[in-house]
Formats: sequence, structure tokens, C-alpha cells
Amino acid sequence: MHARKTPTAVRLLGFTPDAADGIASLLADAPACGPLYACLHEDSLQEPDVYLADGENACAMLRLSSMRSPPLALQVGGCERGNAWTRVERPLEAASLHATLAQLVAERRRTLERLCACGEPPLPERRRRQRGIGEGQDTDAVALRQPPRNGKVLIVDQGGAFRDHLARLVGEQRLPIAWTDSASAAVRLCDETPVLLAMINTSTPGIDPYALCAAIKAQEGAGHTAVVFLVGRAFCYDTARAHSAGVRGLLDQPVADRSLVAMLQRLASMPA
Repeated sequence: MHARKTPTAVRLLGFTPDAADGIASLLADAPACGPLYACLHEDSLQEPDVYLADGENACAMLRLSSMRSPPLALQVGGCERGNAWTRVERPLEAASLHATLAQLVAERRRTLERLCACGEPPLPERRRRQRGIGEGQDTDAVALRQPPRNGKVLIVDQGGAFRDHLARLVGEQRLPIAWTDSASAAVRLCDETPVLLAMINTSTPGIDPYALCAAIKAQEGAGHTAVVFLVGRAFCYDTARAHSAGVRGLLDQPVADRSLVAMLQRLASMPA
């Protein structure tokens, strides 16, 4: 059953809104015998498992080719580019799309298994913004080479289970982690102590995540605090309101450990 599968995270690059909606619908109707797919929101900080790129969009293809490590990607339409990317023709046919993606996902799984067997962690692709020709290095890449900053991660959640999991995952000697279930306490902590990253579970009772983010960002020195939403399927993410409040991005729950680690390395300057 699909409900018991971990969705394969898909990031769409370069498609028009109508085309993206059409692809999302095709992915939602994937056969029950194959992988389950979830298209990532534009503000998602999650590391995608596979990219789908519009082969007729030069910026999308440039973004793929400029990534630090070659991602798993499927080119939709456009001209042949040698053996650079697996490609499917337009118009998209559901059977062809699902079969090709299933093959790519299986290939990725085998690669991860080989890396794990060799004791080598997978190298996440951290660049989320296009870098144009002649531009300097993106801010994420620069941040990765800076020494770790002093500060902690703050978890705002109904309980401390996620905080405990994160502490076990990264080790509190590498990155101190605090927890609260109170909006007022979260604002006070961000005011009194250096907080590099505040992660707000949007389902925490009694908390308006947008208002809490705005309150945190309104404080002096809060420009150094990144605020990320942890969202469940029932939460309706308001992009305009989130951007107005200063939200850096979102992570869909449940969050894969590799996405957590990659985000902490990027936003909290956690050592690799």
C-alpha cells in the first residue's frame, strides 16, 4: 500500500505552473506496485531524491549542470544532451514517466547501498539557487566554508521527542539544541541567547507559527537566526505570509535524517 511507503522527494525545475501541476497529477497516480512520489514545495529545504527538469528551459538545465555533484535527474523534452541525463519525450505519457522514474529511483537506492557498504556518507547537493555565468559563489557555498558560529538550535514543538532525536543524530557537542512548547519562551530564548536556527512545528497547540516567526525576526540581532517550519500534510503553507514573516523555508514531516543534517550544515554552519 502507498500509505506504508516513504515518498520519493521530487523537485521540479523550469516548468510553467500548468505543466508542474500536470506532472504532479501524473506522479500522484503512480502505480501501487512502484515508488510513491511527493513534489517538493518551492520553499522546501529538503534534499530531493530526484529532479525533473524542463529540457526546453535553458536556466533549468544550467542549474542541473552547475550543481556540485551530478544529481539524479530526468530531463523532460528538449534536445538530446549526450549521456548527461536520462530523458523522456513530450508529451509525457504516464506509463513511460512512471517506468523511467522507477528505474532511476532503483538506481539511486543501489548507489546509496554501495556508499553505505563502503562506509561513505552520501554527498548532498546543497545549492538551491541558480548561479549565472560570471556570478560569484552562492551564499550557501560561502557559508559552508566559514567557521561554525556560536549559537544553538531551538525546537518549538508540543513534546521533546524531535529534539531528542536531533540531539542523538548530530551530537550536542557539535550543536547544542534547546526545546520549548511556548511561543513567549521561544521569543525570550532568541532574545537572551544566540540562536542560529529556530525550527517551529506548525502543529504545536496554541502557537501561530507565522506570528512567532515575525516576533523572533523583529528582535535586534535576529537577522542571524534562520526560522524553518516543520509542516505536516494537514498544514496549508501560505507562501506570501511566510515570506513576509521572514521564514527561511520548510521541511515536510516526517523529515529524513539526511535532509536534517544537510540543512543544519547549511543554515547553522554545523561542522561536517
